[in-house]
Amino acid sequence: MKSTLSPDRTELKERWAEYKLANPKSRIRDDAKALGTSEAELLATGLGSHVQLLDGDFRELIKEMGSLGHVMALTRNDHVVHERKGVYEKISFNNHVGLVLGEDIDLRLFLGDWKFGFAVSENERYSLQFFNSFGEAAHKIYLTEKSDKKAYDALVTKYLATDQDVNLFVTEKKEKVAEPDEVADFDQAVFQQEWLALKDTHDFFTLLRKHKLSRKQALRNAPEGYAHRIKPESMKPLFDAISETRLPIMVFVSNPNCIQIHTGPIKKIFVMGPWLNVMDPEFNLHLREDAIDEAWVVQKPTEDGIVTGIELIDKDGVMFNQFFGKRKPGIPELAEWPALIELHSIKF
Repeated sequence: MKSTLSPDRTELKERWAEYKLANPKSRIRDDAKALGTSEAELLATGLGSHVQLLDGDFRELIKEMGSLGHVMALTRNDHVVHERKGVYEKISFNNHVGLVLGEDIDLRLFLGDWKFGFAVSENERYSLQFFNSFGEAAHKIYLTEKSDKKAYDALVTKYLATDQDVNLFVTEKKEKVAEPDEVADFDQAVFQQEWLALKDTHDFFTLLRKHKLSRKQALRNAPEGYAHRIKPESMKPLFDAISETRLPIMVFVSNPNCIQIHTGPIKKIFVMGPWLNVMDPEFNLHLREDAIDEAWVVQKPTEDGIVTGIELIDKDGVMFNQFFGKRKPGIPELAEWPALIELHSIKF
């Protein structure tokens, strides 16, 4: 059944077309900001042509993602894009929290606010794209030349919304409030003791919530020797050193709805404008270096010894990118990793 655009969507579609003519290299996320709308609302202007609205329980859809075979998983936030190719394997859910634990595609999914889903076909490129209630991209899955297109078509048919002529109602997002310099009712000594008593890196989030600290506030109040800043321009020499040594690392990129992880080496590194890029056959990373307000080297105790990470934080205090040496529970971190950071990071 052919879809008829509502007047509002028709007007937005026309505005977007005009904007793309003037800005042909701009991407949809940036287009949405420029037009004062959301990415999901822009995408919905294609309903009835190259975009199809999905419905149903997205947990069940994700559980079937392995049927597509080799795909590209994409998770991003405002400052970094993480693209990893592979197969969705070992998929499980506990309520709305999901895990994908394949050798290549490694995800933590938070589906409580996965509001909209679309199947998109553009220039023979097929994808499944999911958005939260604010119309922001949660996670995207693209077919590759190795994917099973028939399985994709079957999934789209199975989860296709009955009504394709709908208006999307997104929630208006509140403006971010700057964090205070001082933390009220904060006992630094107790916080530092509890930091030093950590048994697992995942417990750090609980520690921050308990003491009502932002990431920046926590790092500024770390125990002596457990957190120090490095210059944001450290990332290029660090990437180059990782590439040259073939040291396997873990690259975490997160948004409120998904965390995506690459584990392994990174090889082809180059800079284009503000973007620091990794362009390997199975893994791509695009990091806006000018978005790094603070870069920290952070150490946390675990039952397997100290775990060292690099954390990138933007001007709003949001931690948007993390790097670790390759490790698994029960195995200490690679000794080469903190040594590489010490040797190649640019200190204040």
